[in-house]
Amino acid sequence: MDETSDEPPTSAVLLDNCHFSQVIFNDVEKFYIPGADVTCYYTLTQNIVPRGKDWVGIFRVGWKTTREYCTFMWAPLPSNGHSATSAQQQIQFKAYYLPKDDEYYQFCYIDQDGVVRGASVPFQFRADTEDDILVVTTQGEVEEVQLRNKNLHKENEELKANCASLQKQNTDLQEKVNKAQELQNSLESLRSNAEKLELELNSLRKENKHLKELDDCREAELHQLKEQIQNVTSDKKCLESRLRAALDHMDQLQARVSNYEKEVENLSRVDHDKTEQLESLKEENRQLLMAKAQQQQNRDLMKELEEQKRLFQVLQAKKNEADEENQKLRAENDGLLRHLSQAAEVSSSSAVSQAPVPAPEAGGLLFGNPYGAAGANLGAGAVDIPSLRKCPMCDEVFPEEIETSQYEAHVQSHLLECPFCSETFEKSNKQVYDDHLFCHNLE
Repeated sequence: MDETSDEPPTSAVLLDNCHFSQVIFNDVEKFYIPGADVTCYYTLTQNIVPRGKDWVGIFRVGWKTTREYCTFMWAPLPSNGHSATSAQQQIQFKAYYLPKDDEYYQFCYIDQDGVVRGASVPFQFRADTEDDILVVTTQGEVEEVQLRNKNLHKENEELKANCASLQKQNTDLQEKVNKAQELQNSLESLRSNAEKLELELNSLRKENKHLKELDDCREAELHQLKEQIQNVTSDKKCLESRLRAALDHMDQLQARVSNYEKEVENLSRVDHDKTEQLESLKEENRQLLMAKAQQQQNRDLMKELEEQKRLFQVLQAKKNEADEENQKLRAENDGLLRHLSQAAEVSSSSAVSQAPVPAPEAGGLLFGNPYGAAGANLGAGAVDIPSLRKCPMCDEVFPEEIETSQYEAHVQSHLLECPFCSETFEKSNKQVYDDHLFCHNLE
């Protein structure tokens, strides 16, 4: 049987009501080899309209209704549709589903209404015996074969009779087909409708039974639904009252919202005015802060100026003291320079041939004291004058071969000169020099 799960449409229509000439089977073999696939060839005449549920079945010879099929295959629709000309079709039956005995069978074309539209000549599923083979058998086997042949001969006579009857029926039906075509179409439609109605009736019966089974459940559900309806009705009334109250409350809220909107608008205007006032106050505050900061800065500057003045006074006092000390040093320096010039004049007038000066005592100066009184030891000073070059700042002694410019440069290296007033200061008193410069910067 075919592998599909759908059963083919069948009916209990008798053979007298079938039309075997609308589908013609071609090239039907007398024997088909068991275990091999079988290909069925047939031709659709102009008197049949193929439909999707038409099928081709293999029936044992002697069948009475279309329900007695051995296997079947769905009949394919023509590729170019059914036209005015005949359509050649073929179907292949798989060996697995074919009968395994050597009875006589035939192909039959059944439409989707379960009506036979064509039948083939009988055939068997066994090997072809055209080539005779000599077989040695016993008497019992011979008798069994003869009995079997007799039965087969009897079945063959019956098949011939059936075939003759079928041929006669085919001839009669072919003569009547043109006259009864309209009636046949109507009958087929009625049969189809009857079968559909029967199927629908069965379905309705099943549904009715199912509905009866569900009736009790429906009654209970109906009772529950009635209770739910009552509950919903009461809930509806309660919700309607609440809705009316909510609508009234909403009207009140809308009125309050309108008032609030007016108040918000007024507050917005007031807020805008306040914002402008706030901006004005911010500007005034900023100006006041700037003035206050300026005043604070002025106070800080005044304090700093007072501090600078106080520092200037202190530095000025120190400067005055340094000036006095400087004047004293200058006077002393001038006295030393005059003493040196006088000593030079005295040395130039002295005799060269004087006796040498004795060596100084231990612990005395090598060239004598240049800051001593001019007349204290003039004779001894006359001898030391050529070597009397000693730095007054660092006490470094310079021999007479050193030039005066080098000596003066050395003395000048110990001094710092003010770039503003050309006043000189010793490097050892650099703090005094720095304070002096700071006073000039304050001026």
